Amino acid sequence: MCVTAVESRPAGIIGTSQSPSRRPVRARVMGFVALTKPRIIELLLITTVPVMFLAEQGVPDLGLVLLTCVGGYLSAGGANALNMYIDRDIDALMDRTSQRPLVTGMVSPRECLAFGITLAVASTLLFGLTVNWLSAWLSLGALLFYVVVYTMILKRRTSQNIVWGGIAGCMPVLIGWTAVTNSLTWAPLILFLVIFFWTPPHYWPLSMKVKEDYARVGVPMLPVIASNKVVAKQIVIYSWVMVAVSLLLTPLGYTGWFYTAVALAAGGWWLWEAHALQNRAKAEVTGGKLKEMRLFHWSITYVSLLFVAVAVDPFLR
Repeated sequence: MCVTAVESRPAGIIGTSQSPSRRPVRARVMGFVALTKPRIIELLLITTVPVMFLAEQGVPDLGLVLLTCVGGYLSAGGANALNMYIDRDIDALMDRTSQRPLVTGMVSPRECLAFGITLAVASTLLFGLTVNWLSAWLSLGALLFYVVVYTMILKRRTSQNIVWGGIAGCMPVLIGWTAVTNSLTWAPLILFLVIFFWTPPHYWPLSMKVKEDYARVGVPMLPVIASNKVVAKQIVIYSWVMVAVSLLLTPLGYTGWFYTAVALAAGGWWLWEAHALQNRAKAEVTGGKLKEMRLFHWSITYVSLLFVAVAVDPFLR
């Protein structure tokens, strides 16, 4: 089913009729920063910088690392701002997004659109002129995929939205590698697949927690249209594939014992948590006792540990 419009909710607009430009300067600045979703970008950079160490097989040029991080922040920030511009109708209806800058009126829709486009152009030029054009096109491709394919096409139409839409979040791995080598090989593609299979079991537990929010606005996240048993089964399947793919780097000669040990330990704990969630879902546990957020929080720790191991491993071989 295609959901094209959502009834607005005046209560979602907080504050007075005062125009955004008359709000306090500090609050306005923080509003624009919030448009970039800094906490999400932190996670993207965690998957970018370690890959640069792997590509260099040591310490990459720190100036290049800085430029890549700045370019990545601008690109992801632009994508996130454009995402908020497009989703401002449903953001006003969802509890977890009700304080976003467009909903509160801190930033106007026109300002958000201009801000997002400006960041997109700036990031592409920064990558192209200071890093290389392969990284620039990958960055622009990730931005367009997130905004057009995920936000505009998939999100409101299919429960597979986060599966395929998650491709945009896999691109920083490729960008980190190409920033150093200006080429692609199997190592970044394997790590790309790790993030691809990581994204659904990372996000579905959160979707289970807030499925009423998504149901209210007609967004068919998997937990909205399927039972907890079905969602948990899918989480387990994707988790096993993710862990298996993460172990491919070593037999192909890209990593050594340290990365392998971390991948096995962290992956083993992930699978334990995933199966525990499935067992609770099978027992028809609901509410707080389902503990779906345990896996969500562990997923962030997992990807952080795995990519730290990617960065450290070259120094121990």
